[in-house]
Amino acid sequence: MSGQNSFDVIVIGAGPGGYVCAIRCAQLGLKTALVEKNPRLGGTCLNVGCIPSKALLHSTEIFHEIKEHASSHGIIYKGLQYDLSVLMKKKDGVVNQLGKGVRSLVTKKGVICLEGTACILGTGSIQVKDGKSAGSYEAKEIVIATGSKPIELPFLPYDGKCIVHSDHGIAFDEVPSKMAVVGAGAIGLELGCVWSRLGAEVEVIEFLPEICPQLDPEMSKVARKIFVKQGLTFRLSTKVTSAKIEENKATLTLESEKGTDELPVDRVLVAVGRGPSTDGLGLPEAGIAMDERGRVKVDHAFNTNLSGVRAVGDVIHGPMLAHKAEEDGVACAEIIAGQSGHVNYGMVPGVIYVDPEIANVGLSETQAKEKGLNVRCGSFPMAANGRALATGATDGMVKVVADAETDRLLGIQVIARGASELIASAVAHMEYGGSAEDLARTIHAHPTLSESLKEAALSSDGRGLHSL
Repeated sequence: MSGQNSFDVIVIGAGPGGYVCAIRCAQLGLKTALVEKNPRLGGTCLNVGCIPSKALLHSTEIFHEIKEHASSHGIIYKGLQYDLSVLMKKKDGVVNQLGKGVRSLVTKKGVICLEGTACILGTGSIQVKDGKSAGSYEAKEIVIATGSKPIELPFLPYDGKCIVHSDHGIAFDEVPSKMAVVGAGAIGLELGCVWSRLGAEVEVIEFLPEICPQLDPEMSKVARKIFVKQGLTFRLSTKVTSAKIEENKATLTLESEKGTDELPVDRVLVAVGRGPSTDGLGLPEAGIAMDERGRVKVDHAFNTNLSGVRAVGDVIHGPMLAHKAEEDGVACAEIIAGQSGHVNYGMVPGVIYVDPEIANVGLSETQAKEKGLNVRCGSFPMAANGRALATGATDGMVKVVADAETDRLLGIQVIARGASELIASAVAHMEYGGSAEDLARTIHAHPTLSESLKEAALSSDGRGLHSL
């Protein structure tokens, strides 16, 4: 094996976990290669996930805001329309720009990019095929960072036309008249909102009795009422049992406590979650252990059971989120370099990028009580926030969960415009073990939406200043 094919670290997969891990390895002085089959780096997040979906959400938010609320601001318009092809072009432009940026960043940091599909041959050895960099490579450490893929239900097989997953759901060439969304999680709600804003009749089918199970029941109900007001409809405690496809339309058979029903639609977006993407890596042949969900088993240092092979991101335990994968990647790189990398998995925020956004971190009140903790909660409605009133962002609320004995913050849930940004200060307070009192004593600028965090913390012990 020649020196140019030998590395300290080879990272397989150039999504957020993989390319960040590779960059950090290079920063720490390790000769690093990054293997990716897609000519554009960034993985699912950049290419067909986080970035394109947020571009679509923003574009459709502008259209919806003008259509529904411009007149209340005294803004009069005539003949408001949208051009779907231009909207998609805008989205693709964002993806292309960021893709170029990631490749430039990676290469300028000293990482060698290898194009192709990797297969692990054993400790310290991989084969790259089906790409420009085909060949054999060696490394002291191999890091699996191949991300995740949409889960396919056996009774709803994807055809890319009527039955689709999120990759298809960001690239329709026309707005469906009626669309069913199977699953009321982040992906289903986000893409459901995108197409609803453009005129589709969207019906969300959820097996559980309420949407957003990561939230406390009252928060989930607040969120659902907002979605209903925006035009979405929901069937809760309902499961899809089959689909009949005829003339490019689908008829779903649904079962609930009320009995069996049929739902005819133009498109069915299946958004029931994602599973690890490990096909073709040769993990079984290499003897790498996986759990019952197909995830790679790792220890606290991201080691698999095969010496010299580690794994990070969506292929291992934990929430399948880009920012979690990035933290895995950094920690793994630092451990490889002999440092003390660490990820606090209890402090990983979750966000649904609808309008208003939904964000949470830590434990819900329900989860805390299930752990036997005595809690004290406070909440604050966005309708009582001055900035929210001034900007027409009064839907939503903030909830703070604190330990009743120590006052330590256990969790915070936010439904508000800009919740994805607001949650960062909640994470910061919780990361250092802050209390509800710490959050309540933190000075927030007025008027801002962030004051709602302070007010919720104050109300956790009855000191709310701007709410009854």
